[in-house]
Amino acid sequence: MSVPGSESGLEGGGRGALQLLREHPAFRSLWAARAISFTGDSLSLVALMLYVAQLTGQALAVSLLLLVGDFAPALLGPLTGAISDRFDLKRVMVVCDLAQAALLAVIALTLPPLPVLLVLVAARAVAGQIFQPASRAVVPALVRGEDLEAANASVGFGTQAAEALGPLLAAAMFPLVGLRGVLLIDAASFLVSAALLRRLPSVPPSHDGAAPPVSLFRQARDGLVYLWRAPVARVVSLGFCAVVAFNGVDDVALVLLAKETFQAGDSAVGLLLGAVGLGLVAGYAWMSRLGGRAAMPVMLVLGFAVSSVGNLLTGLAWAVSAAFVMQAVRGVGIAAMDVASHTLIQRWVPVGMQGRVFGNLYGAIGVAAGLSYVAGGLLLDATSAPVTLMVAGAGGTLATLFAAWRLPGALRRSAAARGAE
Repeated sequence: MSVPGSESGLEGGGRGALQLLREHPAFRSLWAARAISFTGDSLSLVALMLYVAQLTGQALAVSLLLLVGDFAPALLGPLTGAISDRFDLKRVMVVCDLAQAALLAVIALTLPPLPVLLVLVAARAVAGQIFQPASRAVVPALVRGEDLEAANASVGFGTQAAEALGPLLAAAMFPLVGLRGVLLIDAASFLVSAALLRRLPSVPPSHDGAAPPVSLFRQARDGLVYLWRAPVARVVSLGFCAVVAFNGVDDVALVLLAKETFQAGDSAVGLLLGAVGLGLVAGYAWMSRLGGRAAMPVMLVLGFAVSSVGNLLTGLAWAVSAAFVMQAVRGVGIAAMDVASHTLIQRWVPVGMQGRVFGNLYGAIGVAAGLSYVAGGLLLDATSAPVTLMVAGAGGTLATLFAAWRLPGALRRSAAARGAE
């Protein structure tokens, strides 16, 4: 367990991502497991979307698939996070991987009708929602406290690169193995991930002196109460969710920006949508090299600002090339806010609460993204893509100012409370 420390005391103490991967076999196994399973995930997402489109011929059915796979499980965030704080983290992750492998194998072998498919996809998404907070809460047990920044950045780099690679692999594999084959490859990726995760040390739960632990629902409620009362976790979570709530619509807006505003073709759409991914990969690589030299509160606010102002300036862009640059820079900002938020939570939240805080954070982000799609879609219909992007960026900038105002005081209060213990 790493003991949280002050940000200033970490300057220059951390190591780079490559050194971490070389020197920490357990962390290397976690990194490889996540990269492999994310590659398989992106493969199966393409396969399932194509299958539903062929099965129904309706865009609404594809939307339902994405809804049950992303938004619906987010509502269970308090419970899925509590599971991580209740059981051994290694066991939680292995069981989740095995469950996802089994569900994907059932889908691949049966290719069920839409209602059954949606149930299976939802069950798999819940397993993934349980896995996420556990995979973040386990990092402090695998690396030193001063190496958390580099560790989080390297995990982000690996998963983002895997997500970018997945659709390309899907395009290459479909002619060779077909739909069922792609889904079975994803199932196999979770089996490989589970095997890698078995190499991790056991990370038993911390019950903060309560034995036996209270019920799962009581733990979930306590997690919500803690998140509201803990200054750093509250500001990080509220700021992150507010930025997502304003900016989440950008994927839809970028399609209309390319097609309607710039009168460009499908290649321009792909270019704009891919720009953020390129920026993310570059941002994670940059953050992994900074290591402990970067002050995470500063990087969090900077990430919020860059990701929001990037959309605002994209709305003012005069050509596809200018919008591409803005979105690529925005991707660097998203990487910074991702690494900073995870590191701050790992550093300032007690071990016995980290699963619940991460679970609540991921759940709230999913809800914020869903609200952004709805509200942003209405704004797109009423105005235009440039206006929507400018409104989104301006709103995210206001959220950034809120975080910049509240975070220093939250850090001081948390440091004072820790010193008094």
